[in-house]
Amino acid sequence: MIQISSSPSPIPSEIFALVALIVLSLTVLLILRRYLPLRTTPAYLLVPVFFALWLPATIVLLVPIDLASNASTDDETTRGIWLPPRALLVSWRISYWLTFVLTWFILPILAEYSDAGYREPKDRILYSLRSNAQYYVLVFGSGVLGLIYFFISYGPSFMSLKGLILALAYCWGLVLAIYLMGHGLVAIPRNLFRNSSASRRLRQLQSHAPKLYEKMEDAALNLEDLEVQVSELSKRKTGSARDFQDWIEELSDICNIPESRPRNVLPRIDNDSRIIPTVITEKYLADLTRQLTRARHTKSRYIDEWDRLLHDASRTQAILDSAASKKLNFGASSPGSSFWEKTTVLTPYTRYLLYCRIVPYLYVFLGAFLALASACIIWSELVKAALPQLSVIRFTVVHHWTGESGRVGFAGQVIAALWIMYMCTAALHSVTEVRVWRGRALVRRNTAHESAFWYAGQVARLTVPLSYNFVTFLSPQIYSETTFYDILGKYVDLTPLGKWFDYLFPVFVLIPVCATLFGLYGRVKRFFGFGDIVDDDEENQPSYGTGSWREGRDLIERELNGTSISRRLDEAASRSTNGHGRAAPILTMPPARNEGSRTPFATSPSYRDEPVARTGQSSRPDAPDSGSEEDNFFTSISHRFKNTFDTLDTPKWIQDIGEGIKKPKWIGGNEDGESSNRAGRSDSDIRRWFGGDGRIRL
Repeated sequence: MIQISSSPSPIPSEIFALVALIVLSLTVLLILRRYLPLRTTPAYLLVPVFFALWLPATIVLLVPIDLASNASTDDETTRGIWLPPRALLVSWRISYWLTFVLTWFILPILAEYSDAGYREPKDRILYSLRSNAQYYVLVFGSGVLGLIYFFISYGPSFMSLKGLILALAYCWGLVLAIYLMGHGLVAIPRNLFRNSSASRRLRQLQSHAPKLYEKMEDAALNLEDLEVQVSELSKRKTGSARDFQDWIEELSDICNIPESRPRNVLPRIDNDSRIIPTVITEKYLADLTRQLTRARHTKSRYIDEWDRLLHDASRTQAILDSAASKKLNFGASSPGSSFWEKTTVLTPYTRYLLYCRIVPYLYVFLGAFLALASACIIWSELVKAALPQLSVIRFTVVHHWTGESGRVGFAGQVIAALWIMYMCTAALHSVTEVRVWRGRALVRRNTAHESAFWYAGQVARLTVPLSYNFVTFLSPQIYSETTFYDILGKYVDLTPLGKWFDYLFPVFVLIPVCATLFGLYGRVKRFFGFGDIVDDDEENQPSYGTGSWREGRDLIERELNGTSISRRLDEAASRSTNGHGRAAPILTMPPARNEGSRTPFATSPSYRDEPVARTGQSSRPDAPDSGSEEDNFFTSISHRFKNTFDTLDTPKWIQDIGEGIKKPKWIGGNEDGESSNRAGRSDSDIRRWFGGDGRIRL
């Protein structure tokens, strides 16, 4: 009998891939639900943004499947998830080309369309095309030199044009991805190490509070100015404003100015953009609509960040306070708390053990583990061109070596997916820290449409170059057989210039790594004046004696005790109704503490330089609140000695000690030790020695 060996069936792998795609779809929907209101968000935003997040996630899934499909093991027990060549080719074409079109065409056009400010869709599309035309002219203009190089090397053909487009898109994405990934590879482990200490985490929150509070107030005042401008504009019923009355009424409805707010206030005249022109045009109303929409989202962004900062500071302070009682209770959950925060499973004592004994060590362990992973990625980038056999990542993915080539099993697929996810996470973590134009930010359930398009575009732009960059860590005998290499890699390696760029440019990952590790952003900022592209944590550390973290501590205490910014803005607005002109801006510097009315939060030992757990004993109500706490001990001792001698029945000759000591005449006193007072000033002022009159000049 002839035995026919049956080939392995791809059905289990296809079922696994289908289930993984469903899980990815649900995960993307949860991410969208966190940052966007799904019911009120238009479909032209939800659908492109969904695919801009879902397609890069499928690429992270396809890379390990592609590796195992072309370098699978012969052992059925260690064989990974694999797909037939045709299914793999179709999957790569759909994922890559849809991601390419979304990144370079659809998302930029829709982003400008959502930020146009015009009412009619036609006007929005024209505005978007005009805005993106400048960008496309710049991109295509920079590609002319590359086109000439390709045509000279390989002649004018469709293959040369396609190779040029793919190579330039990959190179631009790789430049951005390497810089952002290098910053994130250092920032993520460092943040974990810093968050392991509750006192240090509280100090960081206090140091960040004044700057964030000032931005929140500036955003509120900016929105108020725009609302006043719309209010003044709505009063015009004649002239050119009559032609746009419906548009103006829509702006008034968006502003929702209450009747209690003063409406007879003129806009500020120190800014040309705040002056209402004599002739109202469509372009002016579009600019006003755009500015109003951005101002509303900017205000909601900083309010959301401020609420999260207060929430984190309150929880961190509660963790510090639990050191004495061994019981941790975060109090009642706020309306905006997540499901896990509202769920009560642990007792106060077990919660104390978790947050004070287990979580800090988990942070340290995870930080050390990710620091080691970052070091492996950086090392693999450095040796990829010269000594690829020394790459650490290739040995963690390829477990079955047969000579120069190897085989990738299921364990290698899982590790490869984790490597790609960490590299993408490091790059996307840096995107959230970069100070981008227009104040784009991700706000919980209230992200601006233009910001959603922009962040989705960055996800799609960074995933492809990072995934292919990871593939090049492996042996050329492995990744050159993959479908991913046929789709993109062979066009990158089509010319020696592209091949050497792909191998040598990742070495520059050392620049953002060193800049983040040694705090070079602050030095560049001081030297050149434009080094504030990425927030430097080392530069933003609290400087003792400046009062930055003390001011933040006072702001947090005041907000947690019920004095919110909205209440103070309403009170300032109501006070201004009795006078003329708009309410004066609220200063961000907190008022001096009233020594007789301290809050329980302020009387804790955390009021000192180092945040520590509060005890049940309250501090003295008349404790001095000076700038330097180092003098408090000596000041207290001197006051106690003085009170002791003043209350004791001491003899007269002891109390008169020092009365007979007379000052010399050259100091300015008379023989009886009494200084002459002229016009309320002392003649013995030391400033008279240098020709001054004893007055303080400001």
